Amino acid sequence: MASNNHFLLMFAVAVLSFLPRTSLSIPFVVFHGISDKCNNKGISQFTSLLSDWSGAQGHCIEIGNGALDSWTMPFFEQTAIACEKVKSMSELSGGYNIVGLSQGNLVGRGVIELCDGGPPVRNFVSLAGPHAGIAAIPLCKSAWFCILVDSLIELAVYSNYVQEHLAPTNYIKIPTDLDSYENGCKFLPVLNNEFHKNSTYKKRFSSLENLVLIKFENDVVLVPKETSWFGYFPDGSWDPILPAQETTLYTEDWIGLKTLDEAGKVKFVNVSGSHLEVSYGEMKDYILPYLLENSIALPRLSKSSHASAWSSHDGKKLKLYASD
Repeated sequence: MASNNHFLLMFAVAVLSFLPRTSLSIPFVVFHGISDKCNNKGISQFTSLLSDWSGAQGHCIEIGNGALDSWTMPFFEQTAIACEKVKSMSELSGGYNIVGLSQGNLVGRGVIELCDGGPPVRNFVSLAGPHAGIAAIPLCKSAWFCILVDSLIELAVYSNYVQEHLAPTNYIKIPTDLDSYENGCKFLPVLNNEFHKNSTYKKRFSSLENLVLIKFENDVVLVPKETSWFGYFPDGSWDPILPAQETTLYTEDWIGLKTLDEAGKVKFVNVSGSHLEVSYGEMKDYILPYLLENSIALPRLSKSSHASAWSSHDGKKLKLYASD
């Protein structure tokens, strides 16, 4: 069986090298994380590798100036810019896939749920997405910027000024201060249909063909790391961390996550490594299959045949979280 899989894979790769890209796959877009930008080495290499492997056109979509605006531009504005960009790209008009990195997943979900008239999104692959919120500001890395971030936080996370000037506060969810969260948090409660239900948002999100949720086992940037799977703290308490299926968002199906899951369209993936530290092998196992058209999707390989069929570089890792 392993030898047959190897032969089929080699045949598919040979076919990929000769046929036009547009006949094999649909394009994909990448939304990077906080402090990052599209032309940073890790992001550009990630996008290029996935494009080369899949034969699909890959685009990293930048919002504003990238790193600074990822911290300071409110999420409704980030989403509006992303919406207009995907609508302006003629190559996406027939449908496309989204690959989100950390905070970029909320931009991606914003495009899916809030973007009127946007092209259809087929598959959404999420790496370390803060989908259910976070309870602490992500690491800001730069010393001078940390001073600014700390000073803004001291003004109160849910104040209008901080919400308008510090983007991560748009998805901060303090489980013991939900009244302030409901009244002050500007983006996540809308995206997650928490307090004012919008059937259109749910319909759009539940229309996905596949939702791939990748959690990093050693992630200390997202608090809690289970938010990557829509898991979170219970209302009013810091303990225990609930799996997605025990949250009200899931049980009451606010955004269609339960609908997708019961249809077998949600993949909960756990990988080793720290925040956004992904190996080539993991990219090929958990991202690549969803960038390929179903009709020519490469066969899934057993672990024993994986190493021989793919590159010997599968253990190499990319760090997709900006270091400064």
